Amino acid sequence: MTEPLLKIENVVVDFRTVTGTVNAVRGVSYEVNRGETLAVVGESGSGKSVTARAIMSMLAENARVGKDTRIWFDGQDLSTCSERQMQKIRGDRISMIFQEPLTSLNPIYKVGDQVAEIIQIHRPMSKKQAMAEVLRLFEEVRLPDPETRVSQYPHEMSGGQRQRVMIAMALANKPDLLIADEPTTALDVTVQAEILSLLKDLQRSHNMAVILITHDLTVVEKTSDNVVVMRYGEVVERGATAEVFANPRHAYTGHLLASEPKGRPDPLREDAEPLMVAEDMRVAFRIAYGGFLNRKYTDLVAVNDISTTVRRGETLGIVGESGSGKTTMGMAIIRLLEAQGGKITFDGARIDGLTRAAMRPLRPRIQVVFQDPFSSLNPRMIVQQIIEEGLIVNGIGASAAERKELVGQALDDVQMPRDAMQRFPHEFSGGQRQRLAIARALALNPDFILLDEPTSALDLSIQAQIIDLLRDLRAKHDLSYMFISHDLKVVKALCHNVIVMQNGNVVERGATSEVLEAPRTAYTQKLVKAAFNVLA
Repeated sequence: MTEPLLKIENVVVDFRTVTGTVNAVRGVSYEVNRGETLAVVGESGSGKSVTARAIMSMLAENARVGKDTRIWFDGQDLSTCSERQMQKIRGDRISMIFQEPLTSLNPIYKVGDQVAEIIQIHRPMSKKQAMAEVLRLFEEVRLPDPETRVSQYPHEMSGGQRQRVMIAMALANKPDLLIADEPTTALDVTVQAEILSLLKDLQRSHNMAVILITHDLTVVEKTSDNVVVMRYGEVVERGATAEVFANPRHAYTGHLLASEPKGRPDPLREDAEPLMVAEDMRVAFRIAYGGFLNRKYTDLVAVNDISTTVRRGETLGIVGESGSGKTTMGMAIIRLLEAQGGKITFDGARIDGLTRAAMRPLRPRIQVVFQDPFSSLNPRMIVQQIIEEGLIVNGIGASAAERKELVGQALDDVQMPRDAMQRFPHEFSGGQRQRLAIARALALNPDFILLDEPTSALDLSIQAQIIDLLRDLRAKHDLSYMFISHDLKVVKALCHNVIVMQNGNVVERGATSEVLEAPRTAYTQKLVKAAFNVLA
């Protein structure tokens, strides 16, 4: 019997907060062999990612690791390593793909330079050689037009494209162990399959071990050898993946396996009036490439003369692969991006020509929940201040006590405890932060909410709760949603109508049930097959 590549014993991690100590991880133990994929699953806040960060010695300053915690990697006790020793291991022998790529990439450096830096830190080579390696990596992770992407900044890329840059960065030095924390969360279903296949191929060729942290049980069943199920910071079940899925011993595991988006949206009123209308909307970005003396420019058309209508009480789904223009279209409709052409009408009034100041009175009525909650929540504010800020700016609430109660009601709506008010965003899991972002939007009692991948960071059981919540809120307040997603199962459960986008164009539209059950175009058929027949 060979020794495992990684063996962790009795991992304990506590966080000191202003309201007391949070016991995030409580005595977790598991091991990973060379060439093995171990999946770690559980709901948001179960301690999956905190355990991984403990392995990497990348915990927050207010974290305390248990004195009996031991982490062995290839025979070396990492729990006794200095920070200098860990720096040599991180990114070389152990790499990690983080859940939120926008917060992991430096916004002021081009993505090609950032990946090249990782390569040069651990491998002696020139900048030219490193950039050639970056280009090869970008091709390997299926980044479209990799020569152009090398010179782009993180904000110029879609969420899925940024995640692929993170994967390229993690694989740059061919690590022995890859910790993948929700590596396909931001990816559409077709690219997800490609990335998982890529990781499998690299794993085989380099005999690389993988710890896959995910809430997607379909991914777990397809890709992992063994699985660890966590809840409330503890391991409740472990074993071979096929055996755990076929015969779960713990009730919680059975609950996870039974959880998936269900139901259909409530019927839309036939007399529902248009609320948000876009006509012939066009959005293009000018992209520079080439050297200083050979500067060239090209126009990237992200939204190509698209028209759409969202009625009162309606949920309109926008689906398509990463980079198809879904988010760009949504941001342009709510005037957070400037369109180069077209007409936008909200509640019967033109808004496409309004200045920022003229748009301000409408902002409480038009809200947005962003794809990456950590980058949209102020890290220096506690939750109460984050949610209350919009109330103060818009003059909602007659007193501090009334505003605090409105914040509490918003937290109740998204199933978050009221004592979360006194905590900072970094003290929550990715799924919990997404719920806080939804609470911030709901607190202003809007008419229209743009939801940009609002369930992408949530495990299946919480997804079902959020879908039910959004349904209830829509019925109660006659809300309208524009729901951007790559998860067609969620779209089918929540959306009345759907638009399918590819390369900035609408390729299909109609009632959700018709489009997803009988798609007419080859592109939509490919998306549906990837989403609903992933094990085929």
